[in-house]
Amino acid sequence: MKKERDFLSHLEIYLAKRDGIDKLLKISRYASKFILASSVLPETLILNQRLKSFESSVGVSRKAFRLGKFVQDLNSLRNSNLDSNEEKVLSIIAYGGEGLYFFVEQFIWLTKSGLIDSKYASRLQKISAWAEFIGYFGSISIKIRDLKVIIEWEKRLKSSIEIAMLRGDVFVEEMKEVKKVEEKKLMKKLSIVQDFADGLMALSDIRDGKGFISNPLLLSSAGLLSALISTHKNWVSC
Repeated sequence: MKKERDFLSHLEIYLAKRDGIDKLLKISRYASKFILASSVLPETLILNQRLKSFESSVGVSRKAFRLGKFVQDLNSLRNSNLDSNEEKVLSIIAYGGEGLYFFVEQFIWLTKSGLIDSKYASRLQKISAWAEFIGYFGSISIKIRDLKVIIEWEKRLKSSIEIAMLRGDVFVEEMKEVKKVEEKKLMKKLSIVQDFADGLMALSDIRDGKGFISNPLLLSSAGLLSALISTHKNWVSC
């Protein structure tokens, strides 16, 4: 029987991963943004300025954690088992868009760090935002397709259990399988919500912070929601 890890052992494994640290930084950043946007702190308070400085610093730190992360998307695209032209197109959009986003983010980090002239920052950020938005469009489309498959799978399992009940058969293993499928369905739904939240922030960057969708409180809430979902996903998977 596999021994269950305690909290500290699990936390050690979680923090040893790049995504684990990145998501904790993401929570810190968007929690700070949410506090600032909700006007919880008086503008005259020195903590307000320190929180702005902290949020900006964390944003730059997160970009450093993405160095080389575009390779992950290249490998995902290369290793994908695609059966139809639609799947191929969606995978290219999803992994290609996200890969380009992570690649460009490396240069944005270099501009913010001072190694590359800041005059290129605006153009790089626009390319990054478009790539990210396109990537999320493809990712959401793929995950919705996957969710439909999971739902159909769940229906077939439950139908088999109903038949087994009528026959008086034992269906313990089938019930365990249904539970796993339900958990998988929940994680897929959360992942779709996360992509929508991140896509909203990317769209705001494309629009240069104009319009209702660029409301600071809305964006900080979306960022915090995305951070919490991704943290939960990474915690469960490690």
